[in-house]
Formats: sequence, structure tokens, C-alpha cells
Amino acid sequence: MFDGVRFRLHKLNVLQATVFGTTSGKRTKKVGICGKYGTRYGSSLRKVVKKIEISQHAKYLCVFCGKDSIKRTVTGIWKCRSCYKTIAGGAYLLNTASAATVRSTLARLRKIRDDATA
Repeated sequence: MFDGVRFRLHKLNVLQATVFGTTSGKRTKKVGICGKYGTRYGSSLRKVVKKIEISQHAKYLCVFCGKDSIKRTVTGIWKCRSCYKTIAGGAYLLNTASAATVRSTLARLRKIRDDATA
């Protein structure tokens, strides 16, 4: 008797969840955003694409307003949705590795120049 009541309550909860959409199940275990590709293209390529797609769809910190609201609009163009500033960046990342290298090199050269003049 008790199991029958439990089963009916469970069935009712499942019915309510499907009608009202209150539960959202876990869709993928490992593939994440690359689930749309199914079994095509090979696992190694899908892992590379997963990393790229996660980085290009992520929100980044705006250096102007300090909010986490910069999103990619098109290739290389990034826009802050808070302060409406437009920034040129990388195709898939806001700050590429080569841009970080250039920035650190320029800072080092500026420091050397300032130390020499002072």
C-alpha cells in the first residue's frame, strides 16, 4: 500500500514537471557545447572546438566600467553591454597570447626608458 502511494505521488510529480517544465535534466556529460556535432569530426577536433567555443561565448571583464559584460559581436570585435564601448581583440579570445606578450614587452621597454632618463 505504501509503495503504491509513493508511486502515484512520484507519477504525479513527474507529470507536473513535464507539464509545467519545472525540472531541467542534465543533457550532456562531457561534450557540453559540442554536443551539437554528435559523433562527427572526431573527438580530438571536437575537444579543440569546445575550448574555442567556450572562450568565444564567455563574458569578459570590461576595463572601462569594471563589469563582467564584454561579449563578442563578430570576429575580433568585442562590445561591452554595460558601457557600450567597442574593443578590438582576438577572434575567439578578448586578449590573445601574442597581445599579452606585446603589452608586457612595451611595459618593460617603457620602464627601461624611464629609468634611463631619471
